[in-house]
Amino acid sequence: MAVLEKIRVKMGVFITAIIGLALLSFILDADTLQSALSMFSSKYDVGEMNGKAISYQDFQKRVEYFSRVNQLMTGSAALDEKSSEMVNQSAWQDLLSDNVLIPTIKAAGIAVGEEELFDLSQGSSVSQVLLREQAFIGQDGQFDRNLLVQFIRAIPQDNTGNLATYWDYLEKNMIVDQMVGKYVTLLSKSNIQNPVELRRAIEDNNITSDVSFIIQPYGFAEDTTITVSRKEVRDYYNKHKHSFEQAASRDIEYAVFEVVPSLEDVAAAENEIEKMMEEFSTTNNMRGFLVRNSDKPLDTYFYKAGELASKSPVLDSFAFKAKVGEVLEPFKEGDLFRAAKVMTTKQIPDSVFVQHILLLNTDRAAAAKSADSLMGVLTKGADFSQVAAQHSLDQNPNVTPGDLGWMTQATMIPGFDTCFVAPAGKLFTLETTYGLHILKVTERTKPVNKVQLAVFEKSAVASRETFQTYYSQANELASKSDGKIENFNKITQEMGIYPMPAYNIAEGAKSIANYSNAREITRWVYQASKGDVSQIISLDNKYFFVVAVTQVRERGVPSVESIEKELAKVLRKEKSDLKMLASVKEQVAGMSSLEEMADKLGTTVSRQTGVSFGAPGAQQFDPKFVGFVAGAPLNTLVGPVAGNVGVYIFNVDSRDTGAFFTEDDAKASKNQAFGYQIQMIPSILEKSAKVKDNRAKFF
Repeated sequence: MAVLEKIRVKMGVFITAIIGLALLSFILDADTLQSALSMFSSKYDVGEMNGKAISYQDFQKRVEYFSRVNQLMTGSAALDEKSSEMVNQSAWQDLLSDNVLIPTIKAAGIAVGEEELFDLSQGSSVSQVLLREQAFIGQDGQFDRNLLVQFIRAIPQDNTGNLATYWDYLEKNMIVDQMVGKYVTLLSKSNIQNPVELRRAIEDNNITSDVSFIIQPYGFAEDTTITVSRKEVRDYYNKHKHSFEQAASRDIEYAVFEVVPSLEDVAAAENEIEKMMEEFSTTNNMRGFLVRNSDKPLDTYFYKAGELASKSPVLDSFAFKAKVGEVLEPFKEGDLFRAAKVMTTKQIPDSVFVQHILLLNTDRAAAAKSADSLMGVLTKGADFSQVAAQHSLDQNPNVTPGDLGWMTQATMIPGFDTCFVAPAGKLFTLETTYGLHILKVTERTKPVNKVQLAVFEKSAVASRETFQTYYSQANELASKSDGKIENFNKITQEMGIYPMPAYNIAEGAKSIANYSNAREITRWVYQASKGDVSQIISLDNKYFFVVAVTQVRERGVPSVESIEKELAKVLRKEKSDLKMLASVKEQVAGMSSLEEMADKLGTTVSRQTGVSFGAPGAQQFDPKFVGFVAGAPLNTLVGPVAGNVGVYIFNVDSRDTGAFFTEDDAKASKNQAFGYQIQMIPSILEKSAKVKDNRAKFF
């Protein structure tokens, strides 16, 4: 009954909403009700593609699917933050493929038939998806068709369905890869360079000019005498509106209160470790002592000289000078106190090559009997790999049967420590959580002296009082700001706090400045309006943030009012450049030589050889200047003309026709341009499909 009551309480609001909608259905017409339901459900949409809403449930199903695929690929069910992000992105890309990319390709008449798909997997034209798949790579590092066939044949016998799931994943990737390949090929056929274009490209790029010129660079300082009307700004905005499209972003200012241990907290940590040093020095159960008292458990790793240096130079120096049982008294590094004791030293190799035969130990007696029998066969000279192929439960098709390969302490299977002290060639058994192993170390690197060190650690942790002190400071700022940026600015000044700015924060950003795990800040910022101030936002239970939103930019084309100042600045620059052009024209009017003009303008004549579109180093020139030179007549004074960086007056002194830009260069240049166009296809299709990505609201 208690459980039912909890469910009723938690579901009460939801049930009330449903009843309310049911009652509305008697009052509203069907179309109005459907509209209301649509608005209600759209709040829980992860995105939209081609007018189709992507619900949270639909997206989550894909996330679960790719989580399973990730588990099959890695063998781990747990997802760290990086893996979770990869799974999330894979789910989104899969939706884009199904709703945007593939429909576009199909509309072009492209498809993949059943016979073609069979050929891609088992025929003569194996898909690149399978050729790259690690599960089908043989010992020689090349694709092994036999491994692929074995995998496909094993699918019907796999009761878990894992192989079928993974094959479904590979098959879909093959289809998408093939369709995209066909689509790109179709587009490439339109990348035509006819003979006239080819000849012109070669000629234009092989004609080089030697030029004498003078340049008057544009000024960087803004000319305050130039005015720009609001009509000019609006006309410019309307003409160039398409180029102003922007992603959603926010600017903020924030005050952060970092919780750090007080001097009293540091002293308390030092006293605590000092009080336990006698027990640390004498205990016979170091593992248990450290579990109860240390911030970190016993590290069973054997270190060689130098390996501890990155962790602590003090520990590294002590470990290889002290004797077994010797204790290092507590020392301080930052807010951390450490003490150490040398547990043991050994001469062990850095790595060992291990073979094993795995036997299931659900019936220990039977497993032990089987191990004795197999060890007898091996002792008499049987080949280890052949015995492993016949009897081991570990059947990895990608390696020689029985081979575990080279192991280090960092990469070994848990419980395999014995392998580092076992003589090479000797058979022995070992029991782990996987089962009973027959083991053989076939090779070892040269043994070196290594130390196992017990490290007793105590961090100075902020006390409740310290924690409360910082919280109170943050709370004072948040409460007095009362959600208004005017108050925030005033109170920070009174408290002697200098807020830090952060610009162009993207929706869903995980970090702000140098602070990671900042999703909570990002979520609040995108729910707030310009001028809003947050309550306390806690990060990692260590930082208290109070955030003010200073600028809001929504996705799409911004209003003319929001970018009026920036546009006016652009127009003033254009007018300033034209003013300089007119000034230069006026100053050199009636003059007939570059030297005379240069003297009048207070500059010098420069000379440049080999100016051409395709000449080496041409990209270093102002492209407008290169264009002017290419079209100018020989031995004729040209200018003043406005380039990108200044006003030019020039004379083409001579021209040569070379052969450094070949037909291959022209074709390569054309293909390079086509490659850039192909890279733009995904973003073009997403824009055309009006894709909206709202994942940041949920993930």
